[in-house]
Amino acid sequence: MTDPVSDFLTRLRNASKAGLAECASPHSKLKESLAGILKAEGYVSGLSDGVDERGHKTLVVKMKYVDNAPAITNLSRVSTPGRRLYFRYTEIPRVLNGLGISILSTSKGLLKDQDCRRQKLGGELICNVW
Repeated sequence: MTDPVSDFLTRLRNASKAGLAECASPHSKLKESLAGILKAEGYVSGLSDGVDERGHKTLVVKMKYVDNAPAITNLSRVSTPGRRLYFRYTEIPRVLNGLGISILSTSKGLLKDQDCRRQKLGGELICNVW
């Protein structure tokens, strides 16, 4: 697999559109912090660790629904391995005029766009969520 983050985001997007209760993905620290931000912002309801049938560690994300509609309306990957996009804190684009969030990879870890502007940090724009 060339882009595990994109695979993780696609799994979340597909699980929310299919109405699944939870979504499992291979574990990594990057995916765990990405899911942690989504949980803190209220897009998913919970996180837990699991083990698949081959004994590999997995990340299980419990999906959130509001009135039988998924909390995640759209989830799009911005920066890809073939085209990395970096932004200064003054240039970070707003998602739906502030209704959604952008997640950036900075020198202080993964942060949402609002925290990057507050701390005056730029970085690689990983994804947009609304």
